[in-house]
Amino acid sequence: MRYEGTVYRPPSEAGSLIIQLTIGCARNKCTFCSMFKDKQFRVRKLDEVVEDLYDAREYYRDYKIKRIFLADGDALIVKTQDLLYILNKIHEIYPECERISAYGAPADVILKTDEELKELKAAGLDMIYMGAESGDDVVLKNVKKGVTAEEIRTAGLKLKKANMIVSITLISGLGGKERVYEHAINSAKIISDIKPEYVGFLTLMVEPGTELYEDYKNGKFQLLGPVDVMKELKVFVENVDSEGTVFRANHASNYVPLKGTFNADKQKMLALIDKAEKEGIFRPEAYRGI
Repeated sequence: MRYEGTVYRPPSEAGSLIIQLTIGCARNKCTFCSMFKDKQFRVRKLDEVVEDLYDAREYYRDYKIKRIFLADGDALIVKTQDLLYILNKIHEIYPECERISAYGAPADVILKTDEELKELKAAGLDMIYMGAESGDDVVLKNVKKGVTAEEIRTAGLKLKKANMIVSITLISGLGGKERVYEHAINSAKIISDIKPEYVGFLTLMVEPGTELYEDYKNGKFQLLGPVDVMKELKVFVENVDSEGTVFRANHASNYVPLKGTFNADKQKMLALIDKAEKEGIFRPEAYRGI
């Protein structure tokens, strides 16, 4: 097995076999992200990927590999025929595998035709994690996401049309103090339109080495405190209409752990937000991100 640089995966892929199909992120311009700054993007040679699959099979020969995650930042950018080849190899080498997943940037999803996405689903690519970050066009432009809210919506609906499981990530506080309401309400709209199976709501942590960190240090970006984060989260939850979507805001970055299922648990979650606001009980800064 060969891994290049730091390897990232979604929290729900903690027990998965991780295979690097690509190295880094093809765009790598988001002002808030430090994940792939040390890597030069490239698609790995397919024979190397297959070698890793065989090496892992040997290493885990006494285990059943139920889930495989294709890293790095946007494996969906790989040519469809090459992806199909790797997916078929996975099922050949790991017949017990029940789910294959990957990150899929909205722009990469849009580049695939409906037929290509259906082919990939049929070949076993079951779940796509899509970083939307926000549903507000101003926020998306400010953080150099490279797509509009409408393009994110289109990408999500394309994945749903292909019957793939969709998990969307949003980042609380990404609009700073100037776009609290807009970020929340427009993010709620985009989730209501797509109705993904999962939504994860992280809370922004500015990291050294990023453009946003420099803006924060220079006073160009005002970071939200826990009270403002709760107000933003409340507006989001109040305005989401996405029956059956599993919602998680219990990442280490979040000031208050929150989880439930829309729309059934909305009132329960809103009550927890109100309680946190009233009592002022938030995760200490020192423990966020641990």
